Amino acid sequence: MSETSWSQRLFGGFAKTSEKLASSLPAISSGAKLDNATLDDVEDALIMSDLGPAAAGRIRARLADKRFGLEITARELKEAVAEEIAAILRPVAKPLEVTAFPRPQVILVIGVNGSGKTTTIAKLAHLFTEDDYGVLLAAGDTFRAAAIGQLATWAERAGVELVRGPEGGDPAAIVFDAVKQATDTGIDALIVDTAGRLQNKKELMEELAKIRRVLGRLNPEAPHDVVLVLDATNGQNALSQIDVFKEVAGVTGLIMTKLDGTARGGVLVAAAEQYGLPIHAIGVGEKMEDLRPFDPDLVARVIAGVA
Repeated sequence: MSETSWSQRLFGGFAKTSEKLASSLPAISSGAKLDNATLDDVEDALIMSDLGPAAAGRIRARLADKRFGLEITARELKEAVAEEIAAILRPVAKPLEVTAFPRPQVILVIGVNGSGKTTTIAKLAHLFTEDDYGVLLAAGDTFRAAAIGQLATWAERAGVELVRGPEGGDPAAIVFDAVKQATDTGIDALIVDTAGRLQNKKELMEELAKIRRVLGRLNPEAPHDVVLVLDATNGQNALSQIDVFKEVAGVTGLIMTKLDGTARGGVLVAAAEQYGLPIHAIGVGEKMEDLRPFDPDLVARVIAGVA
């Protein structure tokens, strides 16, 4: 997919977020000056667009510092908001890179069921293979019905191999076999699917701890990444998932999915402001090419409606 096509898809995906913010921003008449009332309206609009109170407060303060009492047009206000959103997002925009030595780089992918975790794993594999990396998948979510079959279907679409075991099997054993195969065959990146059962945090924590112990015996540096997949349609509820998974799994980075057709994409900004975790990529559709590295400036301008 060309960058132009990707930008258009991103704009379409964030359209509802942009519309939501644009409709909430205060109307600016010709010759108007940026005053406290307008700043209050801007802050309220940002909160309503799921950017969260912390990010909204920060943006309000920055606008006040730079533009208070100065004339501003509606377009200039949107441009200024876009720049402040970008300032929050730039520090966390970090592509997921394959740098581990010795290989493979082990990437645990976690997230609640229904977050788009399985499809994201395949799309990550596609991104890596586009850069000529060898990729292997491991079906470590053995307890969810049809999870193994679903991942197998997506692995075939991505053109990569999958290490799998029986439904209800030991995830750590599958991960052990996958690491051995990846090492023996010179694979660059091993991407591991894991269970997403938050109903029992203790059980999930024990399972992830066992996987980590197995990995540690094979490579003390593994897992190199623990990537949490978040569903943007959950809005602010996605932030509570970050809290839980940070506790049980030691999250190192985020991928936000389902940004197509949602008015809640502003939660990206809230997550960046509140947690500062790297945002590796975003997804705006179901196609293999619909996951791309996170571009903070483009996303900021789309959210603010000036892209």
